[in-house]
Amino acid sequence: MLAVQKTSPAFGLDLVEAAEPQPGPGEVLVEVDAVGICGSDVHVYEWTAGYDWMRERMPLTIGHEFAGRVVKAAPDVTTLKPGQRVTVWPSIACGHCRACAAGRPEACENRTTIGLTRHGAFARHVTAPASQCFALPEGLDMELAAMTEPLCVGARAVEVGEVALGQTVVVLGAGMIGLSIALMARMAGASIVIVAGLNDEVRLETARRLGFQHTVDLAQETLDQAVQRIAGGPVDRVFEATGAPSSITDGLRVLRRGGVLVVGGIHARPVEINLTDLVRNKHQLRGTHGSARTTWDTVLRLLAQSGESFRPLISHRIALEKTVEGFELSRSKAAVKVMVLPGLT
Repeated sequence: MLAVQKTSPAFGLDLVEAAEPQPGPGEVLVEVDAVGICGSDVHVYEWTAGYDWMRERMPLTIGHEFAGRVVKAAPDVTTLKPGQRVTVWPSIACGHCRACAAGRPEACENRTTIGLTRHGAFARHVTAPASQCFALPEGLDMELAAMTEPLCVGARAVEVGEVALGQTVVVLGAGMIGLSIALMARMAGASIVIVAGLNDEVRLETARRLGFQHTVDLAQETLDQAVQRIAGGPVDRVFEATGAPSSITDGLRVLRRGGVLVVGGIHARPVEINLTDLVRNKHQLRGTHGSARTTWDTVLRLLAQSGESFRPLISHRIALEKTVEGFELSRSKAAVKVMVLPGLT
């Protein structure tokens, strides 16, 4: 089968012929109908610092935001049958560490990840543990279902930030995760949501199409100026989804005393923070990564109820053979969510 793989620790990806996978014990084989290009996939494509742990796993088929149909199940799998439509939580807990024993598999100390540590979904078929599969609600199409994972990342960030009714929020970054955070913050009751990007007009326009009236191009206005103009002063919550070190200090500057800054971007180098200011302002710095099983249940309900409101996030649809072109679109900020459709010819 055709697959998109990371074959060497350098820039780029390769389109290769790979063997058809077979499900092991407790697993199913999924025929992939839609798989999204994620920001972390772009980091792998560019070979950004922080992904050296992938070296020993190459060649590796990447891709972890996907939906499809079960075509085969291992003999010991009784919860899923061929033909069932599913999306898959790619973060697989070990089930044995302290976090797993405490009922917090999202904090597993030995987790593996589909598309990062085991073969992923930029292919026609992928295997996954049946326990990681979520049946799709009736009527939810595959391309919307394939956005469950990034929407869960956004929802989890908002949970970590504890956004409350009437609070003011700044989201730094207008990519898929930033826009997911903005959507979930609005659903949580934020009274003002400001979406900021840098030379990012295509994605800021998508934010406006999603109903966000407060968008800021930081190439034309500083964050301080924009927040003062829109919110009238410091905000309650700041969410960082850029991976740019300067966004942390910029975000802290517009955060009210006692406010929370949630860091969700992957940073290639350390960030310097004035801890004295952080202490005196009683700021809280929280990290967010991935999601929890309960988040998946919540987001799938949202998609079932109002899936069309999320569709503007999909900016491009391409065939598997064109995946590398999709990565170039993603890294150039010319796209929000590029959806790869392996069945498209």
